[in-house]
Amino acid sequence: YPLSPGRSYTPPEASVARYLEMLSTIGFERTVMVQPSIYGTENAVTLDAADAIGPHRARAVVVVDETSGAAELAAMAARGARGVRFNAVSGNGAPLEQLERLAERIAPLGWHVQLYAQADAMPKLEPVLRRLPVPVVVDHMGGAKAAAGGVEHPGFRSLLRLLEGGAWAKLCGYRASAGPPYADVAPMARALLAAAPDRCVWGTDWPHPSLHDPAEVPDDGELLDALGAWAPDEKTRRAVLVDNPARLYGFE
Repeated sequence: YPLSPGRSYTPPEASVARYLEMLSTIGFERTVMVQPSIYGTENAVTLDAADAIGPHRARAVVVVDETSGAAELAAMAARGARGVRFNAVSGNGAPLEQLERLAERIAPLGWHVQLYAQADAMPKLEPVLRRLPVPVVVDHMGGAKAAAGGVEHPGFRSLLRLLEGGAWAKLCGYRASAGPPYADVAPMARALLAAAPDRCVWGTDWPHPSLHDPAEVPDDGELLDALGAWAPDEKTRRAVLVDNPARLYGFE
């Protein structure tokens, strides 16, 4: 699959076979794959992977822009797409100026918007996200860092307010942490779970594409163990890992 010339990094290859091996190792049956910025709006790699894994197991979040018409969006929906990602960190997709217009376009499909932004940008984005006619999933704990304000960062407070208004959060915490066992992220994760236990989902961020040093790549089993520490009760873990994503991504 050709990489986008506008990409901000070049990761090593990651195959569907390796991905399925990782899922099997940590005991996961279903998966949601998010289009990485390195491919821009060319979603073939993500949708082909969803096809290979199968509609009973896989869903996708794609990257589109205003040139994507209704027929193209419907075709992607038929292949498992359930949301559109906006990446305000790495870019190489639709600019945030298109956020509201694209949200209107995907609303009839029942899709959501997934946003990855730096924590410093969240207060300014908060009113825009509140206006959207679709669910909003905020990636990577709102971009906040445990060592740079954590739960008290204004961007994280914006995320908590958004959750109170119906938004979702993805508990993907290794980017917010100084490292395993990710205990420094626990206050942030627990605050999100307390605000919206029925609208939190979890992700590994495999294959951790922005990390080029193998020594920096997290162990996905340790990431799952961290969730167990953040949510020690089985009811909450089931909500985050099973019930909430089934509802958000349309698994039966």
